[in-house]
Amino acid sequence: MHLVVGRIIRPHGIRGDLICEVRTDEPAERFTVGSVFTTDPTEHGPVELTSVRPYQGRLLITLDEVDDRNDADALRGVQLCVDSGDLPAPDDPDEFRDHDLVGLSVESVAGDVIGTVAKIEHGPAHDMLIVNREGAKPALIPFIHVMVPTVDLAGRRIVVDLPDGLLDL
Repeated sequence: MHLVVGRIIRPHGIRGDLICEVRTDEPAERFTVGSVFTTDPTEHGPVELTSVRPYQGRLLITLDEVDDRNDADALRGVQLCVDSGDLPAPDDPDEFRDHDLVGLSVESVAGDVIGTVAKIEHGPAHDMLIVNREGAKPALIPFIHVMVPTVDLAGRRIVVDLPDGLLDL
């Protein structure tokens, strides 16, 4: 499975530099010169990283065979990905990767099935679980310990303890 580690925001300058939004907790390990990324959409990759430096809370990168602003502009919005099989398991037992959570059943502490995790939205304060529910709009559940006390990967379920009315929003 491919994990998104960055997203190209836009070109910077005229030489093919790109501003990249980081989507990984380990940018120093993922964004090293010589790293090869698959892309989403796939027709833009694979690409090799030729330089990287910090830039206003993001990264300023250059990629092999991206020589000018026109080449760089064609990559606007492209996601940079790595193969999850190449990554070590997280050190922290309370750390999860998106692909670990997508597809898990979401249940209340009382045992009622709420739905299935469709995706994870990464926000500035905390992540949100997007949960598909049968016959209702998707639920947005803050992925914080007080509301998500249990993540059981082996049992393929997440137990949530939600305040009254959260699912009615």
